Amino acid sequence: MLYSAFFFGLISSFHCVGMCGPIAMMLPLDRSSQAKKTAQLLLYHLGRLTAYSSLGLLFGLLGKGFYLAGMQQQLSIIVGVLMISIAVIPEKIFMRYNFSRPVYTIISKVKSALGKQFKKKSNSSLFLIGLLNGFLPCGLVYAALFGALAMQNAPLGIAYMALYGLGTIPMLSAAAYAGSFLSNGFRSKLQKVIPIVTVIIGMLFILRGMGLDIMYVSPGDMSLFVKSGADCR
Repeated sequence: MLYSAFFFGLISSFHCVGMCGPIAMMLPLDRSSQAKKTAQLLLYHLGRLTAYSSLGLLFGLLGKGFYLAGMQQQLSIIVGVLMISIAVIPEKIFMRYNFSRPVYTIISKVKSALGKQFKKKSNSSLFLIGLLNGFLPCGLVYAALFGALAMQNAPLGIAYMALYGLGTIPMLSAAAYAGSFLSNGFRSKLQKVIPIVTVIIGMLFILRGMGLDIMYVSPGDMSLFVKSGADCR
């Protein structure tokens, strides 16, 4: 399922342009040198990838706990259902409930620290802007984290979130270089594609957990994971 992470990040990046695009456009980049500007932009992306990968580590470890408990297939199905739920339930319904209330203070501090870094023009500040940006609440990042959870070990959890982050780089880089280059109408059309892709990926996780013995899509119960010994029938 790792291949879905990059594709999901690529599609999600159209949403990112609207949400995180202003941050990318306001980055304190050195406009006098194209080479330096590119290097600084890469530092910003490296910060985001570091944040995503660290979250992937945590969720990969959590997923490993489910795997050791023998819940790997059930977890894959639950993850698929959660991803589909995020895509089909209107955002305004989620907004009625402040799910971030328990960590509201932490999020406020992150936003405050992010604002302070914009006043600086050092390479470290660009990395920190990316790092803090990666920890800001985002529904699509939450959906990707469910995917990392289903990977069921730390290395694959890290890889899933890193690939997701890599998928968002092209559009956010374009936003930093070209500014608001997409019309509102075109953005609106792209926004309609994102839930469809999220549902498709969620369905893939559900099929994976069902163990229907479909090659590459839904492997049989006995071939879901690599084992030290052979399964005999």
